[in-house]
Amino acid sequence: MDNDNQTIITEFLLLGLSEELDQEEVVFGLFLEICIVTISGNLLIILAISCDPHLHTPMYFFLANLSSVDICFSSVTVPKALVNHMVGSKSISYTDCLAQMYFMLAFGNMDSFPLSVMAYDHHYVAICHPLHYTMMMRPRLCVLLVLISWVITNLHALLHSLFMVRLTFCSHNAVHHFFCDPYPILKLSCSDTFINDVTAFTEGAVLFLMPFVCIVVSYIYIFSNVLKKPSAHGIRKAISTCGSHLTVVCLFNGAILGVYMHPSSSYSLQDAVASVIFTVVTPMANPFIYSLRNHDMKAALRKIILRS
Repeated sequence: MDNDNQTIITEFLLLGLSEELDQEEVVFGLFLEICIVTISGNLLIILAISCDPHLHTPMYFFLANLSSVDICFSSVTVPKALVNHMVGSKSISYTDCLAQMYFMLAFGNMDSFPLSVMAYDHHYVAICHPLHYTMMMRPRLCVLLVLISWVITNLHALLHSLFMVRLTFCSHNAVHHFFCDPYPILKLSCSDTFINDVTAFTEGAVLFLMPFVCIVVSYIYIFSNVLKKPSAHGIRKAISTCGSHLTVVCLFNGAILGVYMHPSSSYSLQDAVASVIFTVVTPMANPFIYSLRNHDMKAALRKIILRS
């Protein structure tokens, strides 16, 4: 394209998941309800953990961190889509789009790190080394693991944001999504996106595999330890302890794997719908998955509700 005839894009149009007005109304209603449930549910978990001294343990410290990340993650994408629908506008400025993309990458990747730490803490250490739990999971180590996770994910988001800044956008600015997802944005660039794609496949894959491998290794040790001394009680305890965590891991990582493990040029509307699972559904599901099967959490939540 001739550079003299290019129009530099200063804003994008977020078309959402559907261009039909009736379907948009349904999506708006669902997103509004999910956003309210996500924020209130995760706030209740944080409040219950902070108010109940019995929950001041490493496991619940990581769970509170996961709830905080879920609130931030959901707040980055959904509110903008709701506001745009209410004011009848689909636009988002180039700067706001980059900022949304940065925080989406940071909080989205951060969501997987607490899951891996929780697999090591409450599942591997608690089941395989219960007598050494307090010695292995010291408070300083717990804080350090969370800080390292935040640093890694923010560096990851910064790297991809800097590579996005180098691109030029011209002619087309319509994004078939409800937020600034990197892949549909890359499809609009009139620059060469080879470096962005290679970075996503290499550095992005490494960042995805790090917590996932930790989770898999933890579960291998857990089930090998249970099978060494097979008993109905031990198997039930392992399944009960790990079941909710495995549900979240499969839901979250499966959606990310299906959406991002292919070139940006092949990104489709089906991928946008699939991304709703890890950006909207998973943050909402976490409070229910971790509280409904946890007696201590249910007792703490019951106390808060009765007090209020």
